[in-house]
Amino acid sequence: MKTLQWLLVATVLIVTGAQAQSPKRSSDRDALIGAWHLVRIDVSGAVGNEPQPKGMLIYTRDGHMSVQLMYPKSANSPDNEYVLGGYEASFGSYDLDEAKHIVTHHVQGSVTRDLLVGKDLARAYQLKADGHLIIRSADPGEHWSVTWERF
Repeated sequence: MKTLQWLLVATVLIVTGAQAQSPKRSSDRDALIGAWHLVRIDVSGAVGNEPQPKGMLIYTRDGHMSVQLMYPKSANSPDNEYVLGGYEASFGSYDLDEAKHIVTHHVQGSVTRDLLVGKDLARAYQLKADGHLIIRSADPGEHWSVTWERF
C-alpha cells in the first residue's frame, strides 16, 4: 500500500513539475479575437505628423473580420483601392498561419467594391508583449504598418 501511495505522490509531482516548466500558451488566434482600436498608421516616406485616422478592427472566433478607418478632414485623405472619400471599410473571413505569422483577409465586402471584393489580402502580424497588435503588408513592395490596441 505504501508503494502505491509513493507512486501516486511521485506521479503528481512529475505532472505538476512538467506543467510549471511549460505553461500553456494561448494561441495567436485566441489573442487576435476581439475588437481593436487604431493607435497609428506608419507609412514609409510620409512627411510630417499627419493626423491619424480613427479605426476599429474586429476578429471573431468563427473566422470573420471587419475593419473600418475614418481619416480626419484635415488630413490629405487618400483615395485608392482601400479608401474612398476618407473612409476605409471592408469585411469578410480570415485564415491564420501561426507558424508564418500571416493573417489573410478574404474580402467579401468593401467600400471600394470592385477593387477589393474577392481579393485575399495577406498581412504579417506581430503580437507585442505590451498588448499591441502590429499588422503589415506581406508584400515586400508595400511599406506600411498599422498599430492596434485592444478596446
